[in-house]
Formats: sequence, C-alpha cells, structure tokens
Amino acid sequence: MSKYGFSFSLSRLLGIAQAKQKFARTTGIPTTKGGLQRKIGASILKIFFK
Repeated sequence: MSKYGFSFSLSRLLGIAQAKQKFARTTGIPTTKGGLQRKIGASILKIFFK
C-alpha cells in the first residue's frame, strides 16, 4: 500500500491519534513509549544531579 504514497491508519480515522496528541500537549505527559522513557530518565537524572 505505501509503495504509491498511500497510507491508511485506523487510529487516525477514528481520531485516536488526535486525542492522544491533545492529551499529551495539555498534560505534558507523552503517550509514546520512547517519549515516556525520555521523560522518566530526565527526571531521574534531575534527582541525582540537581
């Protein structure tokens, strides 16, 4: 499918992606696994090297 520049996402169709994005922006809590790991790692480093 993506060979010709066409992609389909059920989460975007249902509005889940937008809802997660809005939640992350308003609360400051990332909804992706990598974003959450970065945020937790940064807060741990702040505790030790404040």
